Amino acid sequence: MGTSRLDTVALRKEYPGTVALEGVTLSFEGGKIHALVGKNGAGKSTLVKIFSGAVKPTSGEIRIDGQGVTLRSPKDALRKGIAAVYQELSLVPELSVAENILMGRLPRFDGLRRQLVDWGTTFARAEELLMRLGLELDVRARVRSLNLARQQFVEIAKAMSYDPSVLILDEPTSALSYGEAERLFGILRHLASRGVVLLYVTHRLQELRQVADTVTVLRNGRHVGSVEIGGATPEALAQMMFGEVIQKASPPGVCAGTGTSLEVRGLSLKGRLHGVGFALRRGEVLGIAGLLGSGRTELLKALSGAEPADSGTVILENQAVRPTSPAQMKSLGVVLAPENRKEEGLVQLLSTRLNLCLASMDRISRHGFTRRRLERPVVERSVRSLDIAVPDPEAPVSLLSGGNQQKVVIGKWLNTEPHVMLLDEPTRGIDVQAKRQMFEIIWDLSRRGISCVVVSSELEELLEVCHRILVMRGGAVVGEVLPQSTTLEQLFEMCLA
Repeated sequence: MGTSRLDTVALRKEYPGTVALEGVTLSFEGGKIHALVGKNGAGKSTLVKIFSGAVKPTSGEIRIDGQGVTLRSPKDALRKGIAAVYQELSLVPELSVAENILMGRLPRFDGLRRQLVDWGTTFARAEELLMRLGLELDVRARVRSLNLARQQFVEIAKAMSYDPSVLILDEPTSALSYGEAERLFGILRHLASRGVVLLYVTHRLQELRQVADTVTVLRNGRHVGSVEIGGATPEALAQMMFGEVIQKASPPGVCAGTGTSLEVRGLSLKGRLHGVGFALRRGEVLGIAGLLGSGRTELLKALSGAEPADSGTVILENQAVRPTSPAQMKSLGVVLAPENRKEEGLVQLLSTRLNLCLASMDRISRHGFTRRRLERPVVERSVRSLDIAVPDPEAPVSLLSGGNQQKVVIGKWLNTEPHVMLLDEPTRGIDVQAKRQMFEIIWDLSRRGISCVVVSSELEELLEVCHRILVMRGGAVVGEVLPQSTTLEQLFEMCLA
């Protein structure tokens, strides 16, 4: 197999009201693993969708081995040599490894009245492909019997069964252990040695030196630079990913109190959290910084009882508790606004009114029953205080914008009168104006004496919003900084070190 090449020329993608990609010109040669990185909203997903045929560019050109191609669909992209493996696997658990690898292309022979599957040839072809990839899997085993890492390998084998010249992997290690990720890296290096163009999209920047040969950075839909891995220093990556950032601070009068609202001691969760401990002051906005996989979300879920820790305690009002469920922690005044608000934070089919009242039904019901007249003041207060743009509170909450849905999640929990709010990526997927409103809400909570723990991938936001920031790596707290004495580059380097 010869060495392949993938190029883009002035690639542009417009959506109503926004430009996702602007004049992107790139070159990826076979024989190397090319990492594609950038902040959320940088354009990575759009570029991958264009390469895979799922999205058509507004203008520009894609070239494979020097020849311009038009990709009309994912099937068309496969025919032209581009295969993609996404973070969400597309396997059928009840079918065998071989059936998944050759899905839709099972060898057949003519039976008496119809074509039948040639199982001998099916298993032989799957075994041959796995052998070429250096994978040892039972082709007759059902996919559901495999662990996640092996299912990931089946997905890669499925993509490689099309004999592509370009293989795109989107966050392939997001759910893998360190050892499983190392095994995956070995397979990718083997594929690169065969001349395949390997495009590796990741938020786990700590992996770059283990797997990548080059690093390409997108920012705000533009290509800002590509470097060999030796030049991908934390300083260089920070400059390319963030550019020149004007560092802002929280407004005057937003100060943390002196008393302790919550104290965490030795919180551990097998393989994900290791002896985490810290104290949270009343009214403090405490940021949690770290790269994907550092343990940020796991920490919030452990504190909220959504994923009970194996060991450790939480001190609330001088009382030591072991978080075991969200209901238990809600009763103690600790609530979580999750990262995935659409699936975990809201019931999309229900109205805004019901979503705002769901968590506080015990407060607004009478003898187990509730009426609109009891709910109405709760809903009106939430809409007014959080400035929720909702034309009709009786309409499904799914009709609201991302920013207004996030406000509904926060309003739902504020109606329980919490002492501590855990906010996981509170500004993800919302526009600039809604982000500013979210900052104001967090600062207002601080003024009211409600403590907030904020997880965000946007490090510049943590520096602006928080009183103090803890840095996590590998499931442990490895540092603590004050925003007023820390630059964005310094914070990023601490996360990456």
